[in-house]
Amino acid sequence: MTAQLEHTNFTVSDPAATADWMCDLFGWHIRWQGAAIAGGHTIHVGTDTHYLALYSPQAPEKPRQSNYTTIGGLNHLAVTTDDLDALETRIKAHGFTTGNHADYEPGRRFYFHDADGIEYEVVQYD
Repeated sequence: MTAQLEHTNFTVSDPAATADWMCDLFGWHIRWQGAAIAGGHTIHVGTDTHYLALYSPQAPEKPRQSNYTTIGGLNHLAVTTDDLDALETRIKAHGFTTGNHADYEPGRRFYFHDADGIEYEVVQYD
């Protein structure tokens, strides 16, 4: 028996705004949205089989330190694409800054941060 990742749930400042750019850039769709714990709101955005739960509590707090040095912190999310250059052009058109480009076995990648400071890795495998 093999388990499969179904979703990841993380906190953002504006689930609707985050879901909007994810749908536009990644070709995803909103699967569900509604009230959530602590008076918050959640939007499930992704594909028919995998999604991200974008949660915002009624009174969100700003992060206090780098996720890379915090046990249990979210370091980054990664998505794959068949056309790295085209997706990078679209990401930049949304106002995000890309960086840390690298070619590595077995592909190419770059990173960008969203308005909440969440880091995304975009990968194209050869």
